[in-house]
Amino acid sequence: MSSLFEDLKEGLQEAIDFEKGNGKAKTTTYIIDPVRSYSNVEIKAVRNKAGMTQAVFANYLGVSKKTVEAWELGRTHPTGPANRLIEMLDSGNTENLAFISRV
Repeated sequence: MSSLFEDLKEGLQEAIDFEKGNGKAKTTTYIIDPVRSYSNVEIKAVRNKAGMTQAVFANYLGVSKKTVEAWELGRTHPTGPANRLIEMLDSGNTENLAFISRV
């Protein structure tokens, strides 16, 4: 039989044993860091460090170029999801992002 079948069978057996009080359940705990806020100066620095134009940076974030301009001028500020993407770009942690390809 396939490995997948065996894994499913083993997992089901573990769940049955746990339900009957004859085993331990596996748990995974995740700690989510708070969303970091970026100032207008920091946003521009991250974009420059990444070697991106405002248009490319906007495309990466899924926002308009005008939005990036407003952020960099300090008129508006990015929200949670955009801050997470900026943080990933700032840390260089973009290797496993499906929407980024190196050419």
